Amino acid sequence: MAKVEFTTPELREDRANPQLVEGAMSHSSPYLASADHQKDLGFPGELVDGWQQKAVAKLGELLDKNRALRVYLDACVKCGACTDKCHYYLGTGDPKNMPVARQDLLRSVYRRNFTLMGKIAPGLVGARDLDEELLDDWYKYFHQCSQCRRCSVFCPYGIDTAEISMAARDIMDHIGKGQKYCNEIIGKVHKIGNNLGLPEAALIDTMEGLEEDVEEETGVAVKYPVNQEGADVLLITPSADFFAEPHVDGLIGYGKVFHQAGISWTVSSYASEAANFAMFIGSYEQMHKVALRIRKAALDLGVKRIVFGECGHAWRVAYSFLNTLAGPWDFLDPKYPVPQHILEVTHDLIRRGALELDPSANDDKVVTFHDSCNVARASRMGDMPGGQFEIPRAVIKAAVNRFVDMPEDTICDKTFCCGGGGGLLTDDLLELRVKGALPRMEALQEVVDKHGVTHMAAICAICKSQFTKVMPFYGFDMDMVVSVHQLVGDAIQLGAKE
Repeated sequence: MAKVEFTTPELREDRANPQLVEGAMSHSSPYLASADHQKDLGFPGELVDGWQQKAVAKLGELLDKNRALRVYLDACVKCGACTDKCHYYLGTGDPKNMPVARQDLLRSVYRRNFTLMGKIAPGLVGARDLDEELLDDWYKYFHQCSQCRRCSVFCPYGIDTAEISMAARDIMDHIGKGQKYCNEIIGKVHKIGNNLGLPEAALIDTMEGLEEDVEEETGVAVKYPVNQEGADVLLITPSADFFAEPHVDGLIGYGKVFHQAGISWTVSSYASEAANFAMFIGSYEQMHKVALRIRKAALDLGVKRIVFGECGHAWRVAYSFLNTLAGPWDFLDPKYPVPQHILEVTHDLIRRGALELDPSANDDKVVTFHDSCNVARASRMGDMPGGQFEIPRAVIKAAVNRFVDMPEDTICDKTFCCGGGGGLLTDDLLELRVKGALPRMEALQEVVDKHGVTHMAAICAICKSQFTKVMPFYGFDMDMVVSVHQLVGDAIQLGAKE
């Protein structure tokens, strides 16, 4: 793909709808997976003979397995409620980034092949045969959807565009037109155990380095163990936590929490990755294989609990799919029969007085919070309704003295996506990522101007990576982004409970 020069869209105080620009993002397309990347996952290495018929057959298979998908394809009445809810549409102005228009790329093929009217009068119901032109639009625009599900919050019928995008990507993988970024990462997990291809020796060396850094900073020997059998907790965290800012500061915070609470823990070199990119390509078979690595690691190490780190879609998989994919988890401690989020653990410890926090340690910060899509709209924390909104904020407020929420229409289940989720966190889609971040940058600018916000906390590895990359395009310092457990780690008083 040729390098594309682009202009960052201007921040708009009223967040007005963009001017429609037909085909504004028709040039945007991620790199195709190589034959090796595809074959590693059992997909065809190139576009197969008879791909049109095989694509339709795969769609039929998905419709039989997923009744909700058929409902989503049947239910749309073109009311327009979703039109201005997609961050990519707001940032690009391309009408094919309206959720309903993106859905129709698949819906048109569904109607042509699986409805009576589509077979006898296709022009009347928007039915189309799948040809090369339409397949090209599938590949471009279903990779301009981060599967954030914001549109579904506003849809009166609850149509889930994420499920439609996942289905389209699954079909494309099965006919030999898969995306390089996601497929390459999934292959690394199968072979090595994490998205980055970080081998065991490098992981151990990294954790030992963290131990040295924390002891030098605090004078306390905090352990960051790898493959420790019999530990209470198996921590499954995004691999970015092992090396990249601001992620690693969150991992440092996890270790301080476990240390002060007296909880033994470990990571596994076999399954050192929380993320499950197979969800982004819509492959439940691949999701299953990735999830089974976590089960095997937990059994091999004999842990009592499984705790997931700060990663949005990893928590969605853990909360919504993991028991089906790799359960039952009946070998865990009966008090903790299902995986927990690290924020649930920390929140509980704070409530019980098991952590000593000094929020004045963060008095150089005025903090706001970015609700990550897959936590906000596809999972929950704790036993309370809305725990996925309340728990992160409660932990932040315990760790800082100055907290300000984003504008009300951009938080909780109405949160805007960071612009890089859904398997789009790749530099060949940088223009899309920058433009897709526009609505969140507008909301951030508002709280900066009104309340002097200096830092934005997030609990998703993809959000943190995306923001540090795109915020400079909007005049923000990339160091504004922090992990929630970075704030906790800075506020925790090591030694107070020892």
